[in-house]
Amino acid sequence: MPRRTATMLASTLMLIALLCAGVFIPVPYAEMSPGPTVNTLGDHDGEPVLQIAGKKTYPTSGHLNMTTVRVTSADYRMNLVEAVYGWLAHDNKVVPHETLYPDGKTEEQSTQENAEEFSQSQESAKVAALKELDVPVKSWVIVSTVVKDSPAEDKLHAGDVIKAVDGTAVKEPADVAELVTKHKPGQDVRFTIVPAKEQAAAEKEKRTPTRTQDITITTTTSDDTGEKRAIVGISAGTDHTFPFTIDIKLADVGGPSAGLMFALGIYDKLTPGSLTDGKFVAGTGTIDDAGKVGPIGGIEMKTVGARAKGAQYFLTPTDNCAAAAEDTPDGLTLIKVGTIEDALGALQDIRSGDTADLPKCGK
Repeated sequence: MPRRTATMLASTLMLIALLCAGVFIPVPYAEMSPGPTVNTLGDHDGEPVLQIAGKKTYPTSGHLNMTTVRVTSADYRMNLVEAVYGWLAHDNKVVPHETLYPDGKTEEQSTQENAEEFSQSQESAKVAALKELDVPVKSWVIVSTVVKDSPAEDKLHAGDVIKAVDGTAVKEPADVAELVTKHKPGQDVRFTIVPAKEQAAAEKEKRTPTRTQDITITTTTSDDTGEKRAIVGISAGTDHTFPFTIDIKLADVGGPSAGLMFALGIYDKLTPGSLTDGKFVAGTGTIDDAGKVGPIGGIEMKTVGARAKGAQYFLTPTDNCAAAAEDTPDGLTLIKVGTIEDALGALQDIRSGDTADLPKCGK
C-alpha cells in the first residue's frame, strides 16, 4: 500500500475513532438554553395566569412576561460532541453538571426544591404587590421544613406557627435561628407553637388560633464546617393571610425567578390603567416580602428568549446587569432594577415615552 494511501487511511480511522469517542463517552456537563416566556397579564393553557377574586380588578394591556431557562435533566449525560456544539452555539450555555445538580442531587429532589421555591416566590410576590398598594397583609413565622432524622423530626411539623422560642416572641424567621444558636449543642430549647392543623382551622373559620403548645427539643451540633453551633433541624419561613384571593396558575415552572414579574402583574390588575401602555416588557428576578429584587441564574438565556418573543424592554436585577449587558440581543433594552419601586418607576418612564434616563444595564 502506498505510503500516502496508508497515511490517509490511518487518519480516517483515527477521525472515526475520535468521533465515536465523542458520541459515546459522557462528559460531566449540562446545558442551559432559552425556555418559554409567559405573559403574567394573559392566559396560559386556556386560563388566566393571575386570578383575583374578592377585589375589584381593572383591564390590562401589553406584556409583563416572566422568563425561563431549559436545562438538561439530572440523569442525562452529555457526550463530547453535544458539549462542543453547546459551547459553540450562541444561545446555549454548557456548565458543569454539579452547577445545576450539586451534591449528587437527583432530578426529583431538584424538581421538589424548585417547586417549593416557586411557591414561596408567589407568596412573596403577592405580599410585595399588596404592600406597594398599602393593602394590609397578616404575616407570621412558620416551620418551613423539618430535616429528616433531626431532633425536631416528629416534634415540629411544616406549617406549625412559631410564636416564641424560650419565651421570647418571634417576629421574623431569622429570630428563630438567632434564639436557637444562643444554646450550646445538647441543651434544650423550648418552642411555643400553634399546630399547623389548628392554624388551618382558624383561618378557615376566620378566627384567632386559641390552642398553643410548648415543645422542648434537645439541640444537636450543626454539620457546618468551622465553628460548631446548636441546631434543631428546621428552617423557618413566613406565611400570610390575604384580604382577598390571588391565585397564580402556571404549571411546569419552578424556581423563584418569576417573583418580580408576578408582583408587577398583580399590581397592574389591581390598579386602573396599564403599567406598560401596551408595550412588550419582559423580565426576571426574585422578590422578597419587602419588594427587594434579587439575582437569578441563566440571565443570558432569558434575554434571548424574551427578545425572540418580541420583548422591547427587559427588567434586569441589579446584580445580573453586568452579565446581561455582555451580549444584549439587538432591539432589547436592559433596565436595572433593585426593588419593585424601581420597576414601577421604569414602567412609568416607558409609558410616558421618556426613556432617555432609564437606568440601563451597561450604561
